[in-house]
Amino acid sequence: MNHFIHNIDPIIVSFGPFRIGWYGLMYVISFILGYFLVKRNFKKKNIVLKDEYYESFIISIVVGVMVGARLGYVLFYDIGYYLENPLRIFYVWQGGMSFHGGLIGVIISALLFCKKYKLDFYTLADAAIPFVALGIGFGRIGNFINGELYGKATELPWAVIFLRTDPEMLPRHPSQLYEALFEGFLMAAFLQFILFKTKIKGLTFWLFILGYGIVRFLIELVRLPDNLPMYDNGMLFNLFSMGQVLSLLMIIAAIIGIVSLSIHKPKPPQPS
Repeated sequence: MNHFIHNIDPIIVSFGPFRIGWYGLMYVISFILGYFLVKRNFKKKNIVLKDEYYESFIISIVVGVMVGARLGYVLFYDIGYYLENPLRIFYVWQGGMSFHGGLIGVIISALLFCKKYKLDFYTLADAAIPFVALGIGFGRIGNFINGELYGKATELPWAVIFLRTDPEMLPRHPSQLYEALFEGFLMAAFLQFILFKTKIKGLTFWLFILGYGIVRFLIELVRLPDNLPMYDNGMLFNLFSMGQVLSLLMIIAAIIGIVSLSIHKPKPPQPS
């Protein structure tokens, strides 16, 4: 069977020691789209935010993503190594970013922003969260181009051989593309639909947490687990990958969050 041979150069152009890669470009595209599209959602949802406040909001989100994603990788995936080599925490050009850490970073930065300017967290989060999913889609395309985070070996007709990065050169699930589609682009479209159909504040946010957790947990079944020194074959109790453990926590948190919304849902006024 003929499989797709992945031999894409992850570097677009280089100037001496400086390199521009496809992965970084995907981040730039995500942030630019997010800047304009989130503003559009704010306008359509009648969310009034001064321009200088909006720019501060976007900057806080970007900082939260980058810092959280890096620290999440350090804490969740290889804390022992970085305790021995603390300066390498700052070597972000060598890779090592965690979505779950990035999500925590975004939530913390948004909460701090809302507290500072006395704004409602759910109001902003609901309008912004579809484009978090969109950013995931572009980021996973960047992972695919880099030939990283690929899946387990398979003989399915759409399997990919990652010539540059897979020492075994086996046909594998393009799990990055699965994630780009289901965690990213389809998720973004679904959340955008929900945003303008529901009147329950916070529901769009928690549906993203729930949906991402479920989809990521399932895709981890065909994704090659991260090689973690604290786990056997990258698996906890030989059952769950780190991605699945973190996704299960997301699912539990989302269920609690959605139940909390239903409990605290404002009651309609009673006729006098």
